[in-house]
Order: sequence, then C-alpha cells, then structure tokens
Amino acid sequence: MKMFGKVVIIGTGLIGGSLGLALKKQRLCGRVIGLSRRRENAVLAQKNGAIDEIAGSLEAVSEADLVVLATPVDKIIDFGLRIRGKIRKDCIVIDVGSTKETIVSKLSPLIPNFVGCHPLAGSEKRGAANLKENIFKGSLCILTPADRTSKRALSTVKLFWKELGARTVELSAKKHDQVLALTSHLPHFLAFSLINSVPEGCLRLSSNGLKDTTRLSASDPELWSEIFFSNRANLLAALTVFEIKLTALKLALKNNDRKKLAGILRQAQTKRKLLG
Repeated sequence: MKMFGKVVIIGTGLIGGSLGLALKKQRLCGRVIGLSRRRENAVLAQKNGAIDEIAGSLEAVSEADLVVLATPVDKIIDFGLRIRGKIRKDCIVIDVGSTKETIVSKLSPLIPNFVGCHPLAGSEKRGAANLKENIFKGSLCILTPADRTSKRALSTVKLFWKELGARTVELSAKKHDQVLALTSHLPHFLAFSLINSVPEGCLRLSSNGLKDTTRLSASDPELWSEIFFSNRANLLAALTVFEIKLTALKLALKNNDRKKLAGILRQAQTKRKLLG
C-alpha cells in the first residue's frame, strides 16, 4: 500500500537506512531520498537499496510527504529547525531519537505535523553496512504526540509503523524519557562500566556470560554519550535506584546472609522471566 510519494530520510545510518529499505521493500512510497553527514553512509545506503538517490542539500525536503529525522539525538532539533521553513504545510515529520522530551517540546510548536517516534529496534551495530529491512518487524515503537499534534499526522504515523510490522504505544515525552532511562539507558551505562571493571588479562578466560552481559558496550561511544547527556536527570535517578539494589546485594554477601542473598536472586529471576 503506497502511503507517501516522496520520503526524505536525514541520517542514513542503521535506523534511518533500515527504514528506507523497509519502505522500499513494502512499497509504501514512490521515492526515498537520503541525506547524511557522512556521505559514505548515504552512498552505501543507496548501494544497498535503502534510498533511491542522495540529496545534495536540505532543499530536497521541499516536496516531501514525509521527512524522517534519523540523525544522532543531539542533531535532531537543529535539523528540525532548519527544515521547518522548507517543507510543505501538510508534510509529516517524525524523528527516531532515543530521548523525546526536549525534542518534542522544541519541534511540536513549530511543526504541526511532527510526531515523536522511538522504534525499539536498534542494535549495538551502527551504520549503513548493517541495514536490515525487517528490523522493525515484531518490534515496539513508542509514539510521543504533544497536545497540539495533528490527529491526521498521528493516525498516519500509526498506520505507517503498523505497515512496517511494528506495534505502537503512546506515551508523553516526559514519561518516555523516565521509562527509557531504566529500560535502555541504564543497561547501556552499566554494560560500559562492567566491561571496564574486568582487566584485559582476564578477558581470554571469560565465558559467554561476560560476552552476553556486555554486548551493549560494543555500541557507538559518541552516540551513547549524547543519549546519556540528553536524558541526564532521568539516568542519574535510575542509577540511584540501581545503587540501592546493588548495595543491598553487596551487604547480604558481606554479612554472610545467605537467606537474604538467595531471596534477592530469586526476585531477580522471577522478574527476568517476565521479559520472555
């Protein structure tokens, strides 16, 4: 089902490029135009079939039906501001950033058809070399509409993600950032810390447990530094909760309290099973 004529994706890395690939494979649009800070990403995205052509400038958005802001989170607002005077009034604009409150508060008043989106379909891998056309199939995408968000745009965006195989839920941008601090940003933060706690000389003696637990630490440092800072207050609050839990576990071990330690581990095991 064709939903859009022209789609422009600003940022052709893993998520942006995979989105272009999925759009084309599902025939949801006529043309996909890509624009990237790293031209090699755009060239590779075109070679891999994710985009039809590479834009020479932001003027490419002028006749777009949909614009996707898929840059690193610290660049999304800037690009949103730069395109607002170039897009048609009926053009829908979405972002796919990992944090939402600041982005939504800045862009929603200026772009009536802006809908904040966060597809939970990423990977520790990055760039157009790792594109996956089915990356959104069976995934969850969080939508963060504001009070002034166009109902038409929101309805279209919901259908858009459904056609890509994703389920959608709506949260306020503030609630999104609070929740993701616990479910995504904290795990990444801890994975970086955990691998740095293990001396290099011990790595060759490690089991798959260490590799599995620290998989997220293979993520792009620059990208995640910006995500951490963009959700700084919520991440610090999440770290405080973690420190309390870690201290309780540490005290049970220090005090030789086997019952307490086992109880904490059982509680964790039960909660982990809820993830499926």
